[in-house]
Amino acid sequence: MSRKKSLSGKKKIALLVGAAAVVGGTAVAMTGVGNASSVACDGLVTALQNNEKFIADQRANPDAQSEARIANRQAVIEEIKRKQAASGCEVGGGGGEAAQPPAQQQPPAQEQPPADDQATQPPAAEEQPPADDQAGGDQAGGQANGQVVCAGSTVTLSGEGGAPAASSNQFPVGTTLKVTNLDNNKSTTVKVASVSGSCALLNNAAFEQVREPGKFLIRKARIEKIG
Repeated sequence: MSRKKSLSGKKKIALLVGAAAVVGGTAVAMTGVGNASSVACDGLVTALQNNEKFIADQRANPDAQSEARIANRQAVIEEIKRKQAASGCEVGGGGGEAAQPPAQQQPPAQEQPPADDQATQPPAAEEQPPADDQAGGDQAGGQANGQVVCAGSTVTLSGEGGAPAASSNQFPVGTTLKVTNLDNNKSTTVKVASVSGSCALLNNAAFEQVREPGKFLIRKARIEKIG
């Protein structure tokens, strides 16, 4: 009886050891499968993120082929998701970058016409003749050809005959003066031939070239020294 009990005890020990070995092997096998599954899932997530990043980059810097490339990568993403589901992995897990349009696609602010585009228009003030172009505040007349002198002076005639000439109390004989009647924009250029009591006094011939009919005084005159 004691022999049977001894053999029975050894059998029990052997059975326990065998069972432990089987259980241990099963545990090792399951751990290996779990590790392999985790690595596969991580690889699929990385592939998914890489494709989403590629799509985001194409949308940020598009060219003629971008739409075709994006469509191709979207098909790849769908295939990756199917592999995730078949492998028991969490479906998705990417950065989601492909779903959001990048901010760079918004029209840049500098494309709007700048507010100062009209700065090239000439200011109205520049269209007006400069104030110093007119002698004594006169309102008409051509552009000055020389140095404006005797501003505000009136011009009349001396009654002298001969070729057009002038006399003056400010300029020596031989000085060339241009006298303009600003009321009718007529002018004459004459040389000072004698001395008088005015800045510029015209003889009959010179005065006839600039006078207004029936008038013997030019109230609005420009006198210029030409030479």
